[in-house]
Amino acid sequence: MTDSPLLTMRGIVKRFPGVLALGGVELEVRAGEVHCLLGQNGAGKSTLIKILSASYQPDEGEILWEGQPVALGTPQAAMDLGISTIYQELDLVPDLSVAENIFLGHELSRGGFSQRSETLRRTRELLARLGHGEIPATRSVGRLSPAAQQIVSMARALSQDTRLLVLDEPSAVLDQGEVDNLFRVIRDLTAEGVAVVYISHRLDEIRRIGDRITVLKDGSTVATGLAVDQTPTSELIKLMTGRSIEYVFPPRGEAVPADAATVLEVEGLALPGVFSGVDLKVRAGEIVGLAGLVGAGRSEIIETLYGARRASAGRVRVNGKELRRGSVPAAVKAGMGLCPEERKSQGLLLDQAVYRNITVSSMSRFSRLGLLDSRSERKRATELTESLDVRPAGVDRLVRLLSGGNQQKVVLARWLLRECRVLLLDEPTRGVDVGARAEIYALVRSLADSGVAVVLVSSEVEEVLGLADRVLVVREGRVVHEGPATEIDESRVLDLVMEGKVA
Repeated sequence: MTDSPLLTMRGIVKRFPGVLALGGVELEVRAGEVHCLLGQNGAGKSTLIKILSASYQPDEGEILWEGQPVALGTPQAAMDLGISTIYQELDLVPDLSVAENIFLGHELSRGGFSQRSETLRRTRELLARLGHGEIPATRSVGRLSPAAQQIVSMARALSQDTRLLVLDEPSAVLDQGEVDNLFRVIRDLTAEGVAVVYISHRLDEIRRIGDRITVLKDGSTVATGLAVDQTPTSELIKLMTGRSIEYVFPPRGEAVPADAATVLEVEGLALPGVFSGVDLKVRAGEIVGLAGLVGAGRSEIIETLYGARRASAGRVRVNGKELRRGSVPAAVKAGMGLCPEERKSQGLLLDQAVYRNITVSSMSRFSRLGLLDSRSERKRATELTESLDVRPAGVDRLVRLLSGGNQQKVVLARWLLRECRVLLLDEPTRGVDVGARAEIYALVRSLADSGVAVVLVSSEVEEVLGLADRVLVVREGRVVHEGPATEIDESRVLDLVMEGKVA
């Protein structure tokens, strides 16, 4: 790492209609360092990196590259300098192959003819460099797992002469082994002099990989250039939130009585090639967590419960009534709600208003003689967003303009309005800052205390153990452990998911 800055951003201001997204941000990144960018959802991190990649233009401020002012008028101008950005929402083309995605926009050619064999050779080299030589260069990206797609995005960045790599929540879809491999790649890059801007809500990752930290709050820089090894976690949280957060997980109440009504009952559920023999009972007021590695089948289990996938065997009952296989309407009618892993692509109507995203599953409630009562929709949505502290306020705002944490609150508000009896949560705090996490945890616990049966999937073992009453550990499509959350620790969970021995 050098002392001279590669990138300097001074006084960056960005306004949107009715919103000051950035109010004077300062950032300095050195060659060969991992500079971590922290802040709550809505703090301005995404807006800042979109200005850096030239997706947005700043209203005020200046950008210096190696001490010289530059105008990043287009994304190509940023790439020509050597700035590569990998967003949390990957911008890959599903129908193109891995190789075609990696070299999209800078295809290898000679004399006007595409060099297919050279493209495939270099693709395999890049994938091997990233520790994933098993990914087929000719396979369509849409057929890959989210973790493999993340690797393809990194390979695309490395296929160019990258001098500054921006990673936005890169570990969100990776298991622990893949995170370790990601960190190996980052260290190799910084050893070569590449600068890395690393955005993550996981403070343990910041400790492992970061050199310095910049913290944003409400669109402004509140601290910059902090040394990772000299800044306590409590100070970082206070800088991000403006307050100290001592207890992230809400306290558990009294244990759910053994004779409490069983709301959700699953027997012998199976999905060919994914999972089999899943048995599960969830009582009113109970939170059951599914722990396991990425690809173990946890998400597929709850998608099958919800009817988004059609089981090949087994039964699902809600309040004693068996649900028709593969029917989402039947699940919703029975009182089941799902907050999906990919909220933007699966859980939200991004170009619709906040209020419509909340009422979409309860439209009949606002219908009179075949006409929608929009005033009633807005009124009820406003009540819910105010109770959940969705920011910025205003239910007519497009939901795509909200931060990740506030978008998640909108999805939860939908099921609060529906008054569901079974709530399925798939990675409910992915990409959500520490302050919003605490709010979501408190909401989930209050729903359980009101009698809702909750099934939680999370790749963060600490989250499962801290929030759930009972834990099922899933490995390669089968349940290898079931028991109270208080009777198992993180190391034992990791032993089970790695070894797969039935406990």
